[in-house]
Amino acid sequence: MTISTSAEYCVIPAPFGRLGVQTELVDGSLMISKIDYLPPGATLITPKNALAKAFSKQCAQYFKDAAFLFDVPLKPAGTVHQQKVWNATLGIGVGKTSTYGEIAQEIKSGPRAVGTACGANPYPLVTPCHRVISAQGLGGFMKEDAPGFYRQVKIWLLKHEGVL
Repeated sequence: MTISTSAEYCVIPAPFGRLGVQTELVDGSLMISKIDYLPPGATLITPKNALAKAFSKQCAQYFKDAAFLFDVPLKPAGTVHQQKVWNATLGIGVGKTSTYGEIAQEIKSGPRAVGTACGANPYPLVTPCHRVISAQGLGGFMKEDAPGFYRQVKIWLLKHEGVL
C-alpha cells in the first residue's frame, strides 16, 4: 500500500519556459511525483526540500550539457504498457531519436498507443519521450497541441540535444 503525504510543488526556470516539479513522501521516501512544462510567464516557486533542490541543480546541468543524465527517484506511475513505452525511451541516447512505430515494434504495441503513452508521461525531461518522433517528421507532443507550447518545448529539447 502506498501512502502519500506532504506533497510540495515548486516552479523552476527553464530555457523554454518553466518546469513545475511536485515531490511527495511515498512510503517514507521523498520522490518526484510529477513534472510539468509551464509557459515562461508561470510564477517561480523556490524549491523547499532537498530533492526539489537537487532536481533543480540537475536541470541546470542538463541545460548546460545535454549529455547529463538525471538521477532522481521517481514515484512509480502508469500502466504496464505506459511503463514499457517510458522504459523504451530511456534507451534512446542523447542526439538520437526513435519513431513511434519503432518503439511499438520493440514492445509489441501499436504506434498510436505509444504516442498516447508518451503524451501521458508524468516525468518529461527525465523520461525522454521528446526523443520519440513520427515517421513523417516531428510528430505531436503531449496531447497533440501542435503547433503550441509543448511542441515548441520538444523542438527546443531536440535542438539542445543536437537532433535538429
